[in-house]
This record gives sequence, structure tokens and C-alpha cells, in this order.
Amino acid sequence: MKKIFLVLILLIVFNAQTVYADRGSIPFKPNVKIFEPIQRAMIAWNGKEEILLLSTDLKASEPTKVLEVIPLPSEPVVKKGDVEVFKKAIALINRKLRERHTLAMSKGPRNGDGADSQPAGEVTFHKKIGAHDISVTHVLDSEGFIEWVEKYLKSSGVENPTIPEAMNTVISEYLDEGFSWFVFDVVELDENPKTNEAIQYRFKTDFLYYPVKITRTEEGNTSIELLVLTPKLLSRFPGISIEEVRLRHEPVSISSAELRTLSEEMDDLLGHREDLKLRIWQIRGELSSFEEDLIAK
Repeated sequence: MKKIFLVLILLIVFNAQTVYADRGSIPFKPNVKIFEPIQRAMIAWNGKEEILLLSTDLKASEPTKVLEVIPLPSEPVVKKGDVEVFKKAIALINRKLRERHTLAMSKGPRNGDGADSQPAGEVTFHKKIGAHDISVTHVLDSEGFIEWVEKYLKSSGVENPTIPEAMNTVISEYLDEGFSWFVFDVVELDENPKTNEAIQYRFKTDFLYYPVKITRTEEGNTSIELLVLTPKLLSRFPGISIEEVRLRHEPVSISSAELRTLSEEMDDLLGHREDLKLRIWQIRGELSSFEEDLIAK
């Protein structure tokens, strides 16, 4: 087990819509409800490796610590994320869309010319939660998962730790599908929304991946928004169907130099290409209805 302590400095979010996504939650207090009213992520994938940058807003029905769980297809390198990437990426998309709109208008008005003139997103934030206590764990079976979580909760002072049955079920599904790496993150919540600051996960994968079904442990509807960056557009969605993934705007092309202003590590991952595609995907639905994760090729 690898244990990593991250003290993060700033949080930035990019769309103030209702969102519950990306992680499952195990409250230290039984029967406490956990909500994620804001979530944002950026994914850079080169066909073999992915960088996933995550940040969420969270609150609870009453004060409690929460153990959050995120499944990944391989062992990740976890570190503090650069929260400026969210703000810079949205600004870059909006600038590209304005330039496209101006160019289209200069050629004469046509139906739909105003579609790309609207901003693709905006940046908001809440009070930050604070330090993260993150563990990266390799789990071989569901019994091992339960044993690890119960041991962790007891070491944190929980007398009778309870793992929701829905969590046990979905973890078994992940293990059956070959997902055996899990990241655990402890945060302290109350009734007021707080921002879970950006954390970056880098891991090997032959498909673009974003965990969705882990959130079947939560309640309510969801609107997930993802900044997606790849060398070319993707068309195969063996998990969540492509019909459920809404493109918020026409993809914009960005160069290596432009990407480097967002993230040098993402530019290195994507091979310093000059024709990268950046866009925002949106997925909506009832949390309990998600039976698959977002997988794209």
C-alpha cells in the first residue's frame, strides 16, 4: 500500500450545475447522506496512458468524515493537481469558439452561426476542504476490499464500521472486470458545500476511462461535465453508449504550445502534437441508472 499526504492550496471549478460523480463514498457515520453538487474533471489520453485531473464539491446531511473510493484500471501515480488547468482550459476553449464565430460571421450570416459564440463554461469555487489523506491500494477480491476498509475505519476511531451493500456490489463488479486498483481519500464534511481540491491520477490504459457506476452508492440525478483532450476524436463507447454523451460544443483544435500553457505534463503525454482535439462532454441521468463506466476508444 502506498500512502500519500497532499496539502493543496487552491480550488477551481468550471460549471455550477448539479453533479454527483466520479467517486463512491463511505461515511464514518452510518446512514449519513453524501452529496457532490459540483464536479469537474479533465482527461488527457494518448491511447496508452491517461492523466485524469479531478476536483469535486461535497457536502453531507450532517457533519462526518467520509472515505471516498475511486476505481482505476491500473496502478496510478497520484499527486497534487494543477488547479489552474481548469480555468485556463475553459478560457482557451471560449477564445477558440469566439474566434470561430467571428470568422464565420465575416463570411456572411448562416443558420447556426451563433451556436459557438456562447461561452462553453465558467469558473466558480467554494471554500476548500484542506489536506487530503490518500491511500492507493491493490485489491484482489471483495473480501479484501471489505477487510481493508473496515481496518482503516477502525484505525480512524469508527467503532462499528458499516460498508453500504451497494458499495460491496459495485466493487465486486469492478473486480470481476479486472479493475483491482482503488484510491481512497478521506475528507471531512458538513452541511455546507466544500471543494475537494484538484488531484491528478496518471495511469496506463488502452481506453479513455472515467468512473461513473461507482456513484450508484449515492442518490439523485447527475450532470457530469468532462474536459476531454485526445490526438483525434473518439467514436467507440463500449461502456456508456455514445447517445448518452452530449458534446457541449464543436471540438476545438489546439497546438502543443497552447497545451503547454495548460499543462506541460499533458503536452508530454500527448507527444507535442499540433492537432489535438479539446472539447467538453456532458453526461446526465439518475445515479442508480448507471450500469457502466465511461469508456471510449
